Amino acid sequence: MATAFRISGAKPHLPLARILQMNLGFLGLQFSFGLQQGNMGPIYSYLGADEASLPLLQLAGPVTGLLIQPIIGAMSDRTASRWGRRTPYFILGALMCSIGLLLMPLSHSLLMAVSLLWLLDAGNNITMEPYRAYVKDRLNEDQHEIGFLSQSAFTGLAQTLAFVTPSILVYWLGMDKDAVDSHNIPYITRAAFMIGALLSVSTILWSIWRVPELPLSTEERTKINAMPKTLSSTLEEIWDAIRDMPREMRQMALMSLFQWYAMASYWGYIVYSISRSVYGTADATSTGFRDAVLTNGQMAAFYNAIAFVAAFAMAPLTRRHGPAKVHAICLTLAGLGMLALPHIADKHLLFLPAIGVGLGWASIMGNPYVILADAIPAERTGVYMGIFNMFIVIPMILIAATLPFYYHSLLGGDARHVITLAGLLMICAALAVLRIRTHKG
Repeated sequence: MATAFRISGAKPHLPLARILQMNLGFLGLQFSFGLQQGNMGPIYSYLGADEASLPLLQLAGPVTGLLIQPIIGAMSDRTASRWGRRTPYFILGALMCSIGLLLMPLSHSLLMAVSLLWLLDAGNNITMEPYRAYVKDRLNEDQHEIGFLSQSAFTGLAQTLAFVTPSILVYWLGMDKDAVDSHNIPYITRAAFMIGALLSVSTILWSIWRVPELPLSTEERTKINAMPKTLSSTLEEIWDAIRDMPREMRQMALMSLFQWYAMASYWGYIVYSISRSVYGTADATSTGFRDAVLTNGQMAAFYNAIAFVAAFAMAPLTRRHGPAKVHAICLTLAGLGMLALPHIADKHLLFLPAIGVGLGWASIMGNPYVILADAIPAERTGVYMGIFNMFIVIPMILIAATLPFYYHSLLGGDARHVITLAGLLMICAALAVLRIRTHKG
């Protein structure tokens, strides 16, 4: 018979293999994000979008994250279903994500692509926040580092696979990179998104089957069942949590502003930067641009592979020196890498600064959550994980509200200058991290 462990109390110590299995669902989730990062900008360009409008067209992710994750977080804290607190949200989000992935490369207009991105990102965000809370629910504090950094590792592995899949389809399986449908979307993009749809559901189902949530005690179930479940009570809980936000969490706001504005800028414009610096073209219908998409996929696969390895190597360093110090160093290396990228004309040399980007990305997906998990009360894990996502999506909304207005006037309509801006902001984020004070350093 299963033993009931209190989520806020003692939990079974899990071996590394079990921690990896519980985080396998992050592989499917982050494969989806990798496909978006590498392909949504080009898909919009294939359908006729202007470069300056790209941040506006990408608003689905940050807006759904802003609205959905805090609400889903508060709801999952108050859920006591027969399937668990977080599991119902995993499954719903995974199904929505898979549908969005299947239909996205079939888009025949900007409106269709934008609408499907809203569905896809809603599914991703419904799954993401409960997954973060699930790790804190399932693991004791002394395993938080390996728990969250293994999520970071799966992020690196998943995005490596997502970015390299089109190149595998072309160079290993013989698909034609220039074979496009009547709307200029390559068939290799369609195949990659179908793979993502399968992974999104299968990996999450595997995780919750192999490492199910801990059963609630009778006392916890009674307490949760007594909580009000109305929308107004959920919103009130979110507001109360914001008002009572722990000091460490407040201190991370400035860091998040800089690092996520930088990452959104990088993801949105790196293909366009490479297209200009390496292939000498800004024409989205050209062979050179499709080569730039593949090159970015290979480079992104490389830096995500770096992130996959670095996430595990980072765990003992974070335990010894503290997550804030390690994060500051990694952000600095990422910033220096981004500053170098726009000045490189040789495809093969792009992989050197990508090492810094990979180290920064590994840290971004792990160390801030180590700081957060140690600072927030266990009974409010879901709502605080959701609120912390606001620190991610608000900078992304800000870039959509600002960059289109200065892309031509201040940056000369050149995507390479956007990448330079991203590098400077990463270094600003590193300086902001040094303001954070935690009991671990």
